[in-house]
Amino acid sequence: MAVNAAASQTRVRASELVGRGWLNTGDKNLTLADLRGKIVILDFWTFCCMNCLHVLDELRPLEEEFSDVLVTVGVHSPKFEHEADPAALAAAVDRYDITHPVLDDPQLTTWGAYTARAWPTLVVIDPEGYIVAHLSGEGHVQGLTSLVRELVAEHEAKGTLHRGQGPYVPRPKPAGPLAFPGKALALPADLAGQEGTYLVTDSARHRLVLLASDLETPLATFGGPQKGYADGDAASARFNEPQGLALVPVELREQLGADVLVADSVNHRIRGLRLADGQVTTLAGSGAQRLIDGQTARQDPNFIAPGADPLTVALSSPWDLVYSRQAGAFLIAMAGTHQIFSFDPADGQLAVFAGTGAEGLRDGAVGESWFAQSSGLIEAADGSVWVADSETSALRRLVFDQGQARVETAVGLGLFDFGFVDGDRQSARMQHCLGLAELPDGSIAVADTYNGAIRRFDPATGLLSTLDRGFEEPSDLLVETGPDGEVYLLVVEANAHRLVRIGLPDALAHVDEGAAQVTRQATRIAGGELDFRVSFKAPTGQKLDTRWGDPTQLKISSSPEDFLLEGAGTGQGLTRRLVFNPLIKEAVLHITARAAACDGEEGGEIPEHAACHLYQQDWGLPVQVTGDEADGRELTLDLRGIS
Repeated sequence: MAVNAAASQTRVRASELVGRGWLNTGDKNLTLADLRGKIVILDFWTFCCMNCLHVLDELRPLEEEFSDVLVTVGVHSPKFEHEADPAALAAAVDRYDITHPVLDDPQLTTWGAYTARAWPTLVVIDPEGYIVAHLSGEGHVQGLTSLVRELVAEHEAKGTLHRGQGPYVPRPKPAGPLAFPGKALALPADLAGQEGTYLVTDSARHRLVLLASDLETPLATFGGPQKGYADGDAASARFNEPQGLALVPVELREQLGADVLVADSVNHRIRGLRLADGQVTTLAGSGAQRLIDGQTARQDPNFIAPGADPLTVALSSPWDLVYSRQAGAFLIAMAGTHQIFSFDPADGQLAVFAGTGAEGLRDGAVGESWFAQSSGLIEAADGSVWVADSETSALRRLVFDQGQARVETAVGLGLFDFGFVDGDRQSARMQHCLGLAELPDGSIAVADTYNGAIRRFDPATGLLSTLDRGFEEPSDLLVETGPDGEVYLLVVEANAHRLVRIGLPDALAHVDEGAAQVTRQATRIAGGELDFRVSFKAPTGQKLDTRWGDPTQLKISSSPEDFLLEGAGTGQGLTRRLVFNPLIKEAVLHITARAAACDGEEGGEIPEHAACHLYQQDWGLPVQVTGDEADGRELTLDLRGIS
């Protein structure tokens, strides 16, 4: 059976940590020998990945509680080409306030040594240097807490645990009025009190900043500079990495008690800001990332009960939002669940508007569509809503027709295709785009973030071109018309910590720097049939929640679709027999595994009010059919594999 080493019962030594260099260590290169005596968590991540960002926040309380015995090492194994840039990685470490050592692993050397197959992957190493757990996905912090306590007790008794300060060395913080700004909104004079002002989400300082027309002078701030969650006035309110902003239509402002809505991403909430007095309120979101409450919610963590109080509904990293006249609601880019939610201002109801929750690119009816970490939304003059779908490097749109909505893709192929190529929609490529704006001629300007470029898509011709380049991770765009009638683009340049104003060029550039694909070592399989299994063991102090049947679930599909002759679809259990098309030798398996466990001892009953936890991971697994029996007809992936 092809299994990760950590899933077997033999004690396996951890492999050496090999990469290009280290961050957060004061320029010191660490080895496993330097960490001997500590419990080590290797966090395999990449900074484009929303699930990885969730894990960073999940680990923070664990790192604080066990600061004298636990060392987290972030192993940055990039997905996109831009993420292999050491300067971009350093900026991400600063942006997300990472307070542990980070190994730069651009060639995926350490990734391969630990047989990681997904972002995020966590590997736990005991104080003697042996692997004791191999985990994939989010939601593991309770289990990790139990495991670390067990390891502390075991190795303190053996005399192999060394307490004391870890190897983390802080980096200097960025200076200036902004730190990694996310999105911007032009404010009408009646709200701001003067012409030409802009509200900006100053994400790394956890606040909103009102900027003057010079794009440099702060006129007011709301919240921050420390992260947190609190409603109140401008001084007392707190945000946590706010991102998108949406202007509330005039007729809805009194009803909502807000002029602007804010996607408060890490708080998993939608907030409201009233500019007259600076009051911040919460309009939607419980603050929990997922809702596990009863049978229906356990089987579908994105289920929203009809009529639910919006303050009790769990959201997942809302990244942008816009008011849609056609939908009669605010649409929210729910990056953490790869969906578009709606928020009806009339009754405060939240609903899934588009996307099944599967990560990928699929067009058609909104209820059957797939998205991948959508991060930018605008409403066009014709009422359609354009979507920057970052993980597929795609430009999508929601089209409304006689009360029905469907999803179309303008540019983009899928999760593993990117590049910097102008041309028609079949050949054009972008790289992790985050922001959008509609130009006066109806074309769409795109903040092509990881290419550092501003692109232009013309819906009339289907052509993508380049307006300008050389920016440091542009994350949002606004269009404005000057007194002379000239059209300008305002660019939120996140990694340069600023907003800049540029004119539109007289001629469009044509760029062709090549199409690319995410390069990861494919899993070799013999082909024909495969016995597939996901390994999951509930943490100490938890048990599988079997009150409504099997609490585990597998969802499997493939690209191309006809690669899977049998075994596709959603069903209970963590094992599946797959049958492959013999004519296809290379493909991607899209796998989602879920398991629900609740607090309680094995063999006993689950207490009535026990806390329950959902463990979930999405794998996009490249496979190569070799026909070689030595490559096996069995495959195990770890959701929570414990040695």
